[in-house]
Amino acid sequence: MLYRGFVRLVNHLPLPSRRVQVGIAIAVMLSQAGIAVTGSIVRVTSSGLGCPTWPQCFPGSFTPEPHASVAAIHTAVEFGNRMLTFAVVLTAALIVLAVTRANRRREVRFYAWLMPLSTVLQAVLGGLTVLTGLLWWTVAIHLLVSMGMVWLSVLLLEKVREPDDGEALKQVPDPLRWLAALSAVVMSALLVAGTMVTGAGPHAGDKSVEKPVPRLAIEITTLVHAHAELMIAYLALVVALGFGLAAVGAPVRLRRRLYVLVALVLAQGLIGLTQYLTGVPEVLVVMHVAGAGACVAATAALRVAMRPRQAMTPSTDAVASPTEAPGLHA
Repeated sequence: MLYRGFVRLVNHLPLPSRRVQVGIAIAVMLSQAGIAVTGSIVRVTSSGLGCPTWPQCFPGSFTPEPHASVAAIHTAVEFGNRMLTFAVVLTAALIVLAVTRANRRREVRFYAWLMPLSTVLQAVLGGLTVLTGLLWWTVAIHLLVSMGMVWLSVLLLEKVREPDDGEALKQVPDPLRWLAALSAVVMSALLVAGTMVTGAGPHAGDKSVEKPVPRLAIEITTLVHAHAELMIAYLALVVALGFGLAAVGAPVRLRRRLYVLVALVLAQGLIGLTQYLTGVPEVLVVMHVAGAGACVAATAALRVAMRPRQAMTPSTDAVASPTEAPGLHA
């Protein structure tokens, strides 16, 4: 019954052009990255328990209410972050409807469906974070899943841009693709180390004296050094990849993506170093989270561009015709 209702809804929607689909996919990517940034604002302003219950904000109310034990500013920041979830849900739903109505290939629809499904997962993890009193490892998992969703949203965007009637063509030799994959693995380890630094650092997300947030019991200097070493390894792999792309005469589009990634990694490293030397100021924490999302997105964009799907026959994608995108049939 639900499936038939979904089919009827989709078949009554206007046929989206390729440009509309790309626009929605960009909105998906921005919303996934944006909610990670606003989450960091919640943490550095100690607003993590501004809404102390979940899914309600306060017991018996889904909206903020005056409460003697919770400052109004903390409630506003946390509730605002929760409201941004609606933008994430809306864009995730729109991309599913758009690519389904346009009858895109199965791979595109698969990545589109990952968006609402992973959003549900994030909502559950967010609730777990609140209900456990902001335990450092729940916050870490919450952020890592956000970064994973940024990666998937970039892949979705690239798949939406590609033609459905083509085939994947290698742009570089396999060893360079393996090197790109290795850089992604090291980047993942770098992100994990970063969440551990946060878990042992000064920004716990709440400053309650009665119920202090438990922190990771590892010397933060040790964690910072490990994080920095992984950053250097990640940068070294990216630079080596750049030399490899130049050596094989990779397409200009691919090399430009590499240059963007190098610039982002260098900027991220500079922000991290400045954080360490200046006592981890709040604004730099937010910038560092935004930089992490940008590096994840750039790494994903570079990786997928090494084997893009290209059309075998010329086509016009301004607006798909009904014969090209017949929709669904119950």
